[in-house]
This record gives sequence, structure tokens and C-alpha cells, in this order.
Amino acid sequence: MRTEDVLAAIATGLWRWDNASGTVSLDAEAARLLGLPAEPVRLTEAAVRSRFHPVDWNEIDGVVQLAVAEGTLAEARLRIMDERGRIVRTVRSRSKPLVESGDYQLVGTLQEIADPQPGTAGPHTPITGDWRRSREAFLLDAGRALAEARSTAEVLRVAASLSMPGFSPDGLAVFGLAGDRLTVIGHHGQRDGDEGPFSSMTLSTDYPAAEVVRTGRALYLPSPEEYRRRFPATWPLAEQFDRQSWAFVPLVVAGRTMGAWMAAFKHPVAFTPDERSVLTTVARMLAQALARAGVAESERELSQGLQRTMMPVLGPGIPGIRVAARYVPTGGGLQVGGDWYDMIRLPGRSGSAPGRVALVIGDVQGHDVRAAALMGQLRIALRAYASEGHRPDAVLSRASRFLYGVNDGDDGGPNGGPRFATCLYLEVDLETGAVEIARAGHPEPAVRMPDGTVLQRPTAGGLPLGIVPDTDYPTTRFALAPGETLMICTDGLLETGGHDLDTGWERVRRLLEQHRGEDLEELADRLVEAVHGPGSHHTTGPLADRREDDIAVLLLSRRPVEAARPAPRRTLMTIAQAEPERIAEAREQVRQLLHDWADGDQLDAAVLMVSEMVTNVLVHTDGDALLTAQVAAGEEGRRLRVEVSDASDELPHKRHPGEMASSGRGLVLMEMLADAWGVEPRGEGKTIWFELSEPVEPVAAAEAG
Repeated sequence: MRTEDVLAAIATGLWRWDNASGTVSLDAEAARLLGLPAEPVRLTEAAVRSRFHPVDWNEIDGVVQLAVAEGTLAEARLRIMDERGRIVRTVRSRSKPLVESGDYQLVGTLQEIADPQPGTAGPHTPITGDWRRSREAFLLDAGRALAEARSTAEVLRVAASLSMPGFSPDGLAVFGLAGDRLTVIGHHGQRDGDEGPFSSMTLSTDYPAAEVVRTGRALYLPSPEEYRRRFPATWPLAEQFDRQSWAFVPLVVAGRTMGAWMAAFKHPVAFTPDERSVLTTVARMLAQALARAGVAESERELSQGLQRTMMPVLGPGIPGIRVAARYVPTGGGLQVGGDWYDMIRLPGRSGSAPGRVALVIGDVQGHDVRAAALMGQLRIALRAYASEGHRPDAVLSRASRFLYGVNDGDDGGPNGGPRFATCLYLEVDLETGAVEIARAGHPEPAVRMPDGTVLQRPTAGGLPLGIVPDTDYPTTRFALAPGETLMICTDGLLETGGHDLDTGWERVRRLLEQHRGEDLEELADRLVEAVHGPGSHHTTGPLADRREDDIAVLLLSRRPVEAARPAPRRTLMTIAQAEPERIAEAREQVRQLLHDWADGDQLDAAVLMVSEMVTNVLVHTDGDALLTAQVAAGEEGRRLRVEVSDASDELPHKRHPGEMASSGRGLVLMEMLADAWGVEPRGEGKTIWFELSEPVEPVAAAEAG
């Protein structure tokens, strides 16, 4: 009797599905089962597809792909439809994929089976819609959770919490590779220490995970007997866990097997094609999540190493001052960018005793690796110039020439092209508090006084570093009194969070004013947290991805001294002949100094007189104006004294301007508005001054008026 006759007698037909040509060959019995004439025939894939229920056809595609990947049989239950769309019979397909040059053929059988009666279920019950929806929902949730995991530990926690629909494992293990050995990356469902015998196996070991990594194919062991038969050498290691079924699935990323995933079950599992499909999909997502986490952890480790190398350690031991600093990189990629800060112990200059420090803060254009590399080079160059004993203006001039030279040799690659950098460099005399500043396109410093008053110190500046080879950087000088705190920062602290420089400065000012106590570390944390929230001075976590710009902030405070009365508030600034626009800055300095002055009319009068005094110097002399303003507390209340000095020996004269005169009213205004005023010759030049006393009871005086 022929084989075809035997198969026909048991209602079994043969078919061959050629994926390359898109054709399906059927013998006579297979054609009959599909509702066609009982004779051999070759049909197109579309013609055969029309005979199957559309849901079953979609399902078989995934089963075939899984069988091709694993080298196993493709098994499916298919419902046959007639021309009217009615189900006429159900067949079971079993086929073997033959892969050649990327294409495959399925060679197998079709066998008619009886449909189960209502209320019963056979061993091959078709997948119901509810189970399919549950599986799809599970895979969506699993994919989302694994995609959000940011570290290997988080990925393993997610994997341990997965509850697969209908066949959840009670034991999991993830194996990785270390050379030619297996390592246990993580496990769940076993006691700590149980992984010991499995943690350093060679790939030649007769163990399922080792075979999976060697071959790249999944292994399914539905019973202890199957495990014992296939892996007798390592069965005693697995027997102690009292499991009934095991799945070992390769973890593959970009075509490379990076490890294996074990799912073990207390109950028997048949590992149907649909169950294998779920396990394979989870393994694929798990492998991608582990790969992403590994890359992220490597980047974090590299970033932290770069930060430790590039950022100084501001330790204790410097007499008379306290220092705190923070660096918070922008999110995405390497957690290091172009912002930096530094503190440098300076040698004593000729004729002066040692005891000076330099503070540097800067921002190289960009947030990539090249910006970080340039930052490192520029920081080293600045330290070298400072250690040679150059003054702030010379340090920045040399640094600008250095960066211009680095840019000149740039090849203009994808991350290349000329880069500039903003920078603020200042020196502090630890004994006197004298500060000298040079600024290259960077935000100005701010000073918090002991009583909470905050002033933004106007500072002369030049172009950012690296734009032109020879640039001059004027020096600004002022004194930092005991108890005062100096803050310098990059623009990320001001502009992040939708702010511009002005509104960002107001936010920072409020924080500085509200700070109480001597803990600079607490103040540094609060400044950063105001932008990104609590804990954001660390460089990892979800907050990192919301950062818009790198942040660097450096705080220096002179230790306060015991005094019978509060130290006076004081500000000092120079207005050059070539910078008449800085008259507005002088007016703003006075307003900041008198932010809590009781009498608003006096505040307006003080601002008006300062404007007149400074303008008079710029109009009637050839030199610069030096403004000094001080608020001191006395026995009868606070008193404001403002002085404007210049190098001209010519004293101002009181005039009587007519109604149409455009000048000559300065001294008249001072006589009308000031409590006291005067002009004093001083060496080469003169000083004009005025004083105002704050009303003791401003409210009562206003009501009486």
C-alpha cells in the first residue's frame, strides 16, 4: 500500500509551503481537507489563505516565525472556511521549517480533528479571544515597564514581577557572559546563595543555559524526566528546587547572544507555540532592556569618573573662608558637559604675603563630549596661568588665546567647529577680603550681606574666550566683608525652567535672601533644588532628563567676626567714560542696597542724586567715576552715605539755572533732598557726597503729613 493511501485513510494530507516563491503544494488529501477537489495542486499563498479563518491565519504566522527562530516544529489548529465564510472543519497542522539562505519551506501534514463539545477542552484547544487579549495586554505592560527601567537592578525587579497570563513562573534567573563563562546577573524565587553552583560555569558545561548561549536556540523542558534525560550531569543541581518545567531562552541583541533567561515552573507546562511565543517575546524585551541599562550604567560610571577628574575637591583647611559648590549636568548621553568650576591656591606676589585663592567658573559652548574635552583643557590652562602669578586680566587674555588656538586646529567634523567659552575669574585676599575680578561674557557675581541684603555686583567684562586671539579684560575690584557670601554661577542656574536672565536672577535672589545660618552646603542644595526639585544635585534619575542646561554654582563666604552692631552694607563700582550706560546699573545698585528702606520718597531721592552725581563726572571731567554707597546702623537709626569720586581737581559750583536750562541743577537738588552733603578735595581729585537718615517712625510721620 502506498504512503499516500495510508495517510488518506487516517484523514491526513501533506503540504509544502515555499516562502520564497509564495506557493503552496498540496497532495490530494490536503486539497480535500481545504475544501478543494481531491487531487494534487499547487496554489498561491493568497488562494490557500482564503480557505482559513482570518484569525487563525494571523496566528499561524507568529507560530511559523517562532519555529524558524528556534528550529522546532510549527504546530497550529486551523479552521477551514467555505466560499460563504462558514466553518466546515478544523485541522491540525504540524510542519518543519527548512531554512536556506534566509528563505524557508514548511514541509508537514494537515490532519482533520473533531471539534470539542461545549464545556470540554482538548489538549489543543484554540486560543480564545480573552486569552489573546490578556496576552497582548501583558506584553504591552511588560514592554512599558522594561523600557522605563534605568539600571540592571530595576530591569531584574521588573522581570521578577511579571505575571504571565495562565502560566506564571515561580523561579527566574538571568545569565550573562564573562569571557567563556556563565555568570548569574540576577535571580528570583531562590534563596541568596542558591545561585553559587551556577555562577561560574564554562560554556562547555552540560547545562541548559550554557547550551542555549552556545547555540542561540531556546530549550524547553516540560518535565523532570526530560531534564534528567537531556542533562544528566547537572540534573542534581536543578532537582533540589522541586520544579516541574523549565524554559531557557536566549537573550539576543543585534544578532549577538548576550546571555540566557530561565523561567522555571512548579506546575507542568506543555510549552505550546503560544506559550513559547510569549516567552520569546519577553526574552527579547528583557535582552534589550539589559543592554540599555548596561550602556547607561557604563555612561554613568564614565561620567562620574570624568567629574571626579575634572572637578576639584573643595576640602576644609583654608583659614578664614568657607566654600561650597555644585555641578549638575544636563540630561541625556554622558552626564558631563562644558560647565566647570575651580578653586586655586595662589602663590604670594612680590611684596605681598601668601594667602590668596582664585575662584573660576566657566561654560564651554555645547553639551557633548567635545565640550567636556575642551572644558578639561581650558581648566588646566587656567590653572597654569594662575599658578604663574598672573593677574585676572592676564589670566583670561592668555586663556582666550589658548582656546582660539585650539579652535584654529579644529577639523570641523560633526561635533567640531569653533567653540567659545564664557568665564569669570576672581582672586580673593583671605586677610583683607579684597576681590579682583575679570569677566569674559559670563553672568556677574552676587554678594549676600550678613543681614540678608543681596547685590548683583556690576563687573566690567570682555568677549567670551576663544572668539578673537587678542582680547582685553578689564579688572573690577571690591571688598568682601566678614560674614558676606559671594556667589558665582553659570547661566544654567538662572535660565533653566523657562526663565530668562532677569527672572532667573530674581528667583536666585529670593533664595539667597531667605537663607539663614552659616551652612553653605545647605544653600548650594537649595539653589539647585529650586530649579530641578529635591535631590537634583545628584546626576542620575528621572530628573536628569528634564534638565535644559548644565549648572555650576560656587559659593565662598568669609567667616563673620563678633561685633557690637551689624556690619554696614556697602557697594562700590566704577563707571568709565566709555560706559555711560552703566549709570543705570549704578541706580539699580542703590535700589538693591536700600531694598528695605522705610521711606520710599527718600529712596527715589537717593537714586536721583546718584544719577546726577555720576552724570556730572562723565560730562564735566575726562576721568571715570567711582561710586561708593554704605548703609550703617547708628544709635539713632540707619544712615545712608553715598560718595562719587573722580580725578579732576575742578570743584563743582552751585548755579541758578533758568526754566529752560538743561543742566546746572545737581547741587540744587542735593541741597533740597539730602540731609547733608558736601564736596571734599582728596589728593588727585575730589569726592562729592550726601547723606540721608532713615525715619524712625515712617508710618506715623506719613499720617501726620
